[in-house]
Amino acid sequence: MQATFHSFPAPAKLNLLLHVVGKRPDGYHLLETVFRFIDFSDTLELAARDDGAIELLTPTEGVPPEQDLTVRAARLLQVHAGCPQGVSIRLHKRIPMGGGLGGGSSDAATVLLALNRLWRLDLPRGELQALGLRLGADVPVFVYGRNALATGVGEQLQAIELPEAWYVVIHPQVHVPTAKVFQNFSRQMLTEVGRIGIMRILETTRQRRNDLQGVVSEMFPAVNEVLSELKKYGSPLMTGSGSCVFLEFSSKDEADKVYQVLSKKYAGFVAKGLSAHPLFDGID
Repeated sequence: MQATFHSFPAPAKLNLLLHVVGKRPDGYHLLETVFRFIDFSDTLELAARDDGAIELLTPTEGVPPEQDLTVRAARLLQVHAGCPQGVSIRLHKRIPMGGGLGGGSSDAATVLLALNRLWRLDLPRGELQALGLRLGADVPVFVYGRNALATGVGEQLQAIELPEAWYVVIHPQVHVPTAKVFQNFSRQMLTEVGRIGIMRILETTRQRRNDLQGVVSEMFPAVNEVLSELKKYGSPLMTGSGSCVFLEFSSKDEADKVYQVLSKKYAGFVAKGLSAHPLFDGID
């Protein structure tokens, strides 16, 4: 019998700000960040199977399939739910790796959300978020499904409404290792700013900053070059731990005009900010 594949989006995210506010005894950094989903996505095609096998049909070069986040997410859910079913996975990547856009985390979250439906597990969203955290700090927000203010290591989430916006996103063509960035983020640079209210975040958009931006700019001159170039058009910000840099615009026309100029020299794209994850509807 021919397997029936179902297609699911795995959208990228931007961090509209990222403050490092402390460090836990286990070494993880405490953050304040605003996650925004954008309409630039990987695509996952999933086909449930009866033999319990989990197979990635499109492995990423240099990544053993069993270490791929999509396979790990499927395996984790299968074991957690005691599910006898398996899945065949096709992953179509658009989101660059090591760019701070959350591609791997989003892929993992989409597998959890989609298999929860395909396997008819009906697990509540909170339970899937807890599973996601075992795969990575950014996975829970993609399961959560709404633009959010995140604290803790990024797993404590509060939904926020964000105005309509378009983004020019530029990829400096370097892969930034998150762990190394945080290692280089010295104790002296830890901000002492306390928790900031949602309203103040939204009201002081001009003061948005990414505390990791300076570290990454020193480590990767290509990121610094892109930041300098984009300052001609606004106030650029790096997303996550890098390497992608973005500019926010209130209209698509403005974003397209700027991207038309930048695209002659840099790789990137224009994306619209989403009000929610594409799979948010129907999640408990």
